[in-house]
Amino acid sequence: MNTHLRFVALILLGFASILTADIPAQPVKSNDVVIAAVKATDDARVAASMDADRAQLETIFSDELRYAHSNGKVDTKASYIDSIASHRSVYSSYDYQTRTFLPAGPGVVLMFGRAFINSGTPEQKNLLDLNFLAVWREENGKWRFLAWQSCRIPASAPAAK
Repeated sequence: MNTHLRFVALILLGFASILTADIPAQPVKSNDVVIAAVKATDDARVAASMDADRAQLETIFSDELRYAHSNGKVDTKASYIDSIASHRSVYSSYDYQTRTFLPAGPGVVLMFGRAFINSGTPEQKNLLDLNFLAVWREENGKWRFLAWQSCRIPASAPAAK
């Protein structure tokens, strides 16, 4: 390598070290720590849904929430929170049969499994046997509920594992 190219390489290396010197190293979180945080936030989401706690749901749900119900209806954050807080949708029990967390990349965790959910309107409750897929995303250092999609398991079908 000639002297001129070495000099340019040293200058570029110097600039790179100056540009990155003030950037704090981001600690790498273990999967166990990430999964424990997402699990705790999901537990809080379920409790807030059952309590119709608008303030807690506002905190947990991503502003970009897309909630696809097992009947095909799709809600946004605003419409879903409104349906829960106004008691048009009522959750009276939420029982996970299985719940698996899978880190899918930095700041993204998939949650999937099977749940028995007793929900409906104040006049009519439905016990739903669902397979589900949810997406959690880390936003500004907090885990937020980004997406949900579920499908009903027919009464005659064996449970998927």
